[in-house]
Amino acid sequence: MNIQTALVSVSDKIGVVDFCDSLQRMGIKKILSTGGTAKLLSQSGIKVTEVSSYTGFPEMMDGRIKTLHPKIHGGLLALRENPSHVKKAKEHCIDMIDLLVVNLYPFKKTISNPNVHFKDAIENIDIGGPAMIRAAAKNFKNVVVLVDPDDYLKVLKELSNDGDVSYETRFYLAVKVFQTMSDYDGAIFNYLKKEMEKV
Repeated sequence: MNIQTALVSVSDKIGVVDFCDSLQRMGIKKILSTGGTAKLLSQSGIKVTEVSSYTGFPEMMDGRIKTLHPKIHGGLLALRENPSHVKKAKEHCIDMIDLLVVNLYPFKKTISNPNVHFKDAIENIDIGGPAMIRAAAKNFKNVVVLVDPDDYLKVLKELSNDGDVSYETRFYLAVKVFQTMSDYDGAIFNYLKKEMEKV
């Protein structure tokens, strides 16, 4: 299987255990994860490496800082066909990340509560997730990026049949990232604009 390293960090944990179990059974070498996702996977018998252990940098500031690290973004953005990228990755002990599974903090769900506090809404603006999925989508030829559990089965089927994910599917998933980000950022903009009018 061409997918050797995955990073999995999800708010919506539907199907993620079965997905990672399937990856493990197919022979994936490493699954990186964070926080609650790592705990769930580990408790479910999935061999997982905490991102903080991989980067050598602890999660901090109430989880605001955990995946914003060169070892993560280098692994997502490096062009495998570019010798200088590969050389720099080796120099700085950056592993290539071949598969990224992320869904964002539930901002729209949070603000759907009419009694939501402004502080809680702000804390549900995801930073690390969007940075990672945008990086992976930009480099979709090298990184498969999943933001929707409905796509897990499609990817698993291709991996099972072909040992890799097709260019067409990679492109489709990358486009879905930017569609997701457009919707997500639009919801944040509309919420903040309404809040600004109250000031």
